[in-house]
Amino acid sequence: MNKHEFLAELRKGLSGLPKEDIEERIAFYGEMIEDRVEEGCSEEEAVSEIGSVEEIVSQIVAETPISKIVKERVSPKRSLKAWEIILIILGAPIWLSLLIAAFSVLLSVWVAVFSVIVSLWAVAVSLVAMLLGGIAAGVVIIVKGGVWQGIALLGAGLACAGIGILLFIGCLYAVKGIVFLTKELVVGIKKAFIRKEEER
Repeated sequence: MNKHEFLAELRKGLSGLPKEDIEERIAFYGEMIEDRVEEGCSEEEAVSEIGSVEEIVSQIVAETPISKIVKERVSPKRSLKAWEIILIILGAPIWLSLLIAAFSVLLSVWVAVFSVIVSLWAVAVSLVAMLLGGIAAGVVIIVKGGVWQGIALLGAGLACAGIGILLFIGCLYAVKGIVFLTKELVVGIKKAFIRKEEER
């Protein structure tokens, strides 16, 4: 893929962003390709070193604030006709309630997942804390003459600590997963607002 083809694909992928942002990104990547060509690379090599258009578009969309994307997408390119305004107003009870319901469902799912993760963290901390309680109680019972009961409590405390550590590691991965899914959801919402050139 040469410079012209790369920039054309990039412009097509960014077609839902504000015009000044698109031009800024096109100029940036155009200069980057020119710099690499001046260093001795061919256009095709320079383009392949930059990365794929899809990755670049995803990165740019992730960095662009959603308010800017929504404003560009929602702001009308032409003035609305009277009958369009009437339809929007009359349809508002339907589309607005559906929009609120969809947002509420997404928010409640996210809160539920977050609550489960917080609960798992609490269980992990309590299991590790049981190690201290098991050691303290085990030592006291051993000193009072209940050797086997004290050893059992020490063993139970160690077992709880081991389970707590495993759960702690699982919680770390769960937090990373929820952060990744949240980021992907936001990028997906942003991409839904970006109008592709072929849809126009």
